[in-house]
Amino acid sequence: MQMDIIKRVYIKNKEVILYLFFGGLAFFLNIGLFALLNGACHMNELIANVICWCVCVLFQFVTNRNWVFDANMGGTDRMMKQLASFVGGRLFTLAIEEAIIAVFITWLGFNSMIVKLVAQFVVIVLNYIISKTLVFRKP
Repeated sequence: MQMDIIKRVYIKNKEVILYLFFGGLAFFLNIGLFALLNGACHMNELIANVICWCVCVLFQFVTNRNWVFDANMGGTDRMMKQLASFVGGRLFTLAIEEAIIAVFITWLGFNSMIVKLVAQFVVIVLNYIISKTLVFRKP
């Protein structure tokens, strides 16, 4: 009986659950890579953030397209349109994240990991909205 409840909750909320799962993996990949590049290697925080973004966007496109939004149907043309709009949306949120990092780390000198964590939460919410409503919407 308890498994039936869990199964119903999963089926009803599958998309959000999978987005949070794969988004969580991308979040830890992004934070870990940022800590390595910025903290351990002393790379500039804006450059480190862009490198993290590049790695994570590829990971997120594959997971979102194939498992979260189940949008892997269609041919190469559809995939390329999805990729273009996905990258476009992620570039928009990258600009927001870079602005947050520039203001709070570069200019104001706040702790880089705390700012990065806060910026990631803002970006995760915006990325979900963009992916759901623009990139992987059902035709």
